[in-house]
Amino acid sequence: MTHARDVVVVGAGPNGLAAAVELAGHGLDVLVLEAADEIGGGTRTAGITLPGFRHDLCSAIHPLAVASPFFRSLPLHQHGLEWVFPPVDVAHPQLDGPAVLLTRSIDDTARGLGADADAYRRIAEPLAERAERLLPELLDHVLHWPRHPLDLARFGLDALRSAVGFARARFREPRTRAHWAGLAGHAVLPLEAPLTNSFALMFTLLAHTTGFPLARGGSQRIAEALASLLRARGGELRTGVRVESLAELPPARAVLLDLMPRAVARIAGERLPPHFTDALLAYRHGTASFKLDFALDGPVPWKDPACARAGTLHLGATLEEIALAERDAPSRVALRPYVLVAQHTPFDPSRAPAGAHTLWAYAHVPWASGQDASDAIVGQLERFAPGFRERVMAVAVSGPRELEARNPNLVGGDISGGAMTFPQFPFRPRVALDPWATPDPGLFLCSSATPPGGGVHGMCGFHAARSALRRRFGRRP
Repeated sequence: MTHARDVVVVGAGPNGLAAAVELAGHGLDVLVLEAADEIGGGTRTAGITLPGFRHDLCSAIHPLAVASPFFRSLPLHQHGLEWVFPPVDVAHPQLDGPAVLLTRSIDDTARGLGADADAYRRIAEPLAERAERLLPELLDHVLHWPRHPLDLARFGLDALRSAVGFARARFREPRTRAHWAGLAGHAVLPLEAPLTNSFALMFTLLAHTTGFPLARGGSQRIAEALASLLRARGGELRTGVRVESLAELPPARAVLLDLMPRAVARIAGERLPPHFTDALLAYRHGTASFKLDFALDGPVPWKDPACARAGTLHLGATLEEIALAERDAPSRVALRPYVLVAQHTPFDPSRAPAGAHTLWAYAHVPWASGQDASDAIVGQLERFAPGFRERVMAVAVSGPRELEARNPNLVGGDISGGAMTFPQFPFRPRVALDPWATPDPGLFLCSSATPPGGGVHGMCGFHAARSALRRRFGRRP
């Protein structure tokens, strides 16, 4: 650990690895240190139920990864990453009648929305048309000079609205409104809150352009591909190295931390001035997740068999039911929670023994809660897939405390890297022109507590690396 380096990165989640890959690509000597015995952070896969079953421990479906401008620039396919695209990106089952099916085709999706078909086209077609221009803008810091200001402004007018208000204004069919609420539920906020509509718009854009893929073999393949590319560029990666202080690191011109703000404050100590440390300690985390991983003896018995063609499903009978569940989530386990589901094995049978299946599901619960949401989640699955319980051979339960114990960046079970409220969502971890830099000229932040925030896209690490190249190495990337 005493050998001097150009760069040391602490944390080998997708953002830490992305930062390391970018810096190594500029010819710098990069060392990555990871406290866990395996790399990946939120992109890890493990056998946590029965022999032969492989479950994604956190992230499971990756529309942002396949759309990420940085990941798209990398030859990750040459390092073992293969994307699998289910024929249906998102299904929203109904208690009665056919599910809403979101596919790559705008026309096919719209045809399933009845009286809302034209209204949906008016929303989706401009998003898809502007996607190539919008995505780099949306995955940057809000305080950047926009390259396509008119496109960004058009998106922003609707993005600032609440999902509930937008859905009620634009759609007539209860099933379409429920589908829109399901997309917006990824905000992990009450759906009456401003900005929640941005999530529904973003996922609609992604569905009709790049899709909602899964990584063949598990999300771990994303981290492994990044690590392989890092080594090919001359970087080094060590696991099982827990860093408690910056003083423990080898000499380096730049240090990048893929850590949450409180961990940064603890590790950096007196290298940061009190006002900056206070800002890090004031950073707020949001509603938590409660996750179940199932080993099943057969496919999920969905009421609508078309749901078997979807990699992602959103469970909630109506907009009103989903909105109530998300209002309840910060304070209690909802009786009928909004449940996000990923089913991998219909499209990637390598994750389970022949004929068997996995299922990944989670709901939102109070931050750091010890409440058990298992029955509520299974109850929702049973509503939309009667007989589901009989399929279950084993289940692994991961509440907020277990999620944090497995990955300390999931503070209190918050998988979003911090509360998605304004102004923290766009200005994380504080308001600054360069939020990846710190008052210490050699110290940078690269976790999802920096823009553009949560999700597996590597852009937090990419932007942090670019900041370090400019500020510390005098380069114009």
